[in-house]
Amino acid sequence: MKKKILSLGLAAMAALLLLACQTPNKGKTSSYKAGEAVYTLQLLHFADIDGNEEIAMDAVDDFSALVNAFQNDASYSDSTLVVSSGDNLIPGPRFYAAEQSAVRAVTGSNEPGHADIAFMNYFNVKASAMGNHDLDAGPGEFADACQIESKNGIEFPGSQFPYLSANLDWSTDGDTSKMMGENGLSADELKGKVAAYTYTEVNGEKIGLVGASTPTLDVITSTAGITVLPEDDSIEGLAAEIQKSVDALTAMGINKIILLAHMQQIQIEMALAEMLTDVDVIVAGGSNTRMGDKTDTLYGGDNKFEMNYPYSTASADDKPILVVNVDGDYKYLGRLVVSFDEKGYVVIKDLDKKVNGVYAATPEMAAELGGTPDERVVAVQEAIATVIEAQFGNVLGYTDVYLDGRRSQVRTQETNLGDLTADANLWYANLMGQTPVDLSIKNGGGIRTEIGSAVVPPGSTDYSEAVYNAPIGGGVSEGHLKATLRFDNGLCTLTATAEELVMLLEHAISETAEGATPGKFPQVAGMKLSFDASKEAGSRLVSLDVLNADGSVKDTVVADGALQGDANRTFRLVTLNYLAGGGDGYPYDKLSNSDRRNLYDGKGYGEETDFPDENLSADPGKNSSFSYTGGEQDALAEYLMAFHATTADAFSIEETDRSEDMRIMY
Repeated sequence: MKKKILSLGLAAMAALLLLACQTPNKGKTSSYKAGEAVYTLQLLHFADIDGNEEIAMDAVDDFSALVNAFQNDASYSDSTLVVSSGDNLIPGPRFYAAEQSAVRAVTGSNEPGHADIAFMNYFNVKASAMGNHDLDAGPGEFADACQIESKNGIEFPGSQFPYLSANLDWSTDGDTSKMMGENGLSADELKGKVAAYTYTEVNGEKIGLVGASTPTLDVITSTAGITVLPEDDSIEGLAAEIQKSVDALTAMGINKIILLAHMQQIQIEMALAEMLTDVDVIVAGGSNTRMGDKTDTLYGGDNKFEMNYPYSTASADDKPILVVNVDGDYKYLGRLVVSFDEKGYVVIKDLDKKVNGVYAATPEMAAELGGTPDERVVAVQEAIATVIEAQFGNVLGYTDVYLDGRRSQVRTQETNLGDLTADANLWYANLMGQTPVDLSIKNGGGIRTEIGSAVVPPGSTDYSEAVYNAPIGGGVSEGHLKATLRFDNGLCTLTATAEELVMLLEHAISETAEGATPGKFPQVAGMKLSFDASKEAGSRLVSLDVLNADGSVKDTVVADGALQGDANRTFRLVTLNYLAGGGDGYPYDKLSNSDRRNLYDGKGYGEETDFPDENLSADPGKNSSFSYTGGEQDALAEYLMAFHATTADAFSIEETDRSEDMRIMY
């Protein structure tokens, strides 16, 4: 993972403001004397719906009832704008439940993450900031979640709103470059796109919308090729990037501008408020700061409000500016009814505490406001619950530790999840095959997500502070396997000479480089290897040992970069039919006498018919309801049930730093 040092400008500003504002209620007072209100906007906002899975799915129907109540309020029905300040998506059960048939039947979605995008469409969201967790599964998955889909008769409209960030260069990433829209177009014209800024018309007035993301985005999530600005992380540089978009909107004649910011620390948004001009409201995100006062109601077990709603201060040109935020997980909907004078500036004296604030997403609050849950939201909510109960409730084994399947890790180094699934494939191949199998090779790109959670806490901009947790209760379920081994490739065994084995592994490590995440990077079992990524591809292996079951060295194949012993001695290995068929460019077709034997009781990669070549009766067959016999999901399920079936036998090998890895060293 690319590491970035948090600059003194941003870090120091946050620290100083945090010390000075333990209970911040108000900033500087603007000397501007606003005229009479000529326009009123009802701004509904939320963020950070990415944390507690159970709370979010329990609250979302009542949350939709609040949105409906306010959108249907006769006083503001024509003057309502709904926005998010980011972190709408995060890998987890509901993220992956969205691609299952029960949810697809309701939303038409066909990719992970579509369920929350569907919710936002139903709320009539007009724009969202780019949050860090929105990219946790990588720009590719993010792009899929936002795009129109039409597969096998399944249709999904994509995000009916743009994602905004003025300090991201989307063009440098292959996935987001395809999503780029033209800055300054209306939000309706930018549906499913990414941009720096947009506008929407509300009750005859154009409202400008600008997005901004924490400059530490490439430290705390998977940005891949996206360029994050400013390069020095300074708050001054960030303000300058944002101001460019604000100025572009004012040049269009727009004088009411809202910044959707996802800074992780509300002190940063508070500081930006005093550095920008022509911004009227900042909707903060990422800090989960619980704003509110005695006129507001707390959700469930929440015990206090941390900061008054809204926070007001003076902008760089001494005009009034407001900062608002809500706690996440669909627990609260923020409501800011704000008036503007004829020059487009906020009329502070018209702010009403009894109207403005946060509204808890509870049945009682919904009933009090006369709101009813959106039937479409309820249908998706129930479909997700069905999937989670069926798939994530089907526990196959247990782990005491977080299983690392993050793209940034499985494509660059050995991980404990990579080891676990490679071990499972090796064990399964020996269980099913007639010939002993020595080695297991698979591609890191076939592991699509972690099992458990690695989450940077709200308010943090440092990945070293990430909290790593095993899945709740330690159970590894059908749902986890479907999510992480999503392709469920079939297993097959082949024979390779020592020289050919070196060829395969040289290919596997050929694209390893700083900042690169090649899908071909190997996860292995039955061997240990070391390589030098600074050398020319094809001559990188430094050592390669084939191991016995107890971990002792059985055969040294490469030492000091040179092939040892008879180059034609053979080893039996298990791999995926995807790789054996040329996937990720693996040169299995160059094996001289591969004797390929399929263990997969399904249609393999590049095969026209289903033909397992081994007698599959040795399969314990306990999980055939969700995976073909001989699929990767099947192998891992059987392995978990054989060796980690109870909490007493839970998998317990923690993820290690690359410097401590034992199977793949470089």
